[in-house]
Amino acid sequence: QVQLVESGGGLVQAGGSLRLSCVVPRSIFTISTIHWHRQAPENQRELVATVTGAGRTILADSVKGRFTISRDNANNTVCLQMNSLKPEDTAVYFCAAQSTLVTPPFTYWGQGTQVTVSS
Repeated sequence: QVQLVESGGGLVQAGGSLRLSCVVPRSIFTISTIHWHRQAPENQRELVATVTGAGRTILADSVKGRFTISRDNANNTVCLQMNSLKPEDTAVYFCAAQSTLVTPPFTYWGQGTQVTVSS
């Protein structure tokens, strides 16, 4: 069973910062593109940020200039630094490891971590 472990969620005031971490099993880390998604109540899951195995990053327009995604290859961890948080950032945040480099291709999900931003 492949398990991704997220941490770092919590309650913060608007304008504050949080740093989420996702530990990915080393056996799949180097061949995976890692995504952070979020899902607010009654909303669809939204892709927030992506980092490829080569370190290329992609951010959703809604978080550009505020969030940063980074990859720590030594510790098989991906972090999502969230600054200038807004109430609309409130959601459960999930990391996912995806690869099409192997057969069969896979996507594994973490259990999610709650982020709540108060106004």
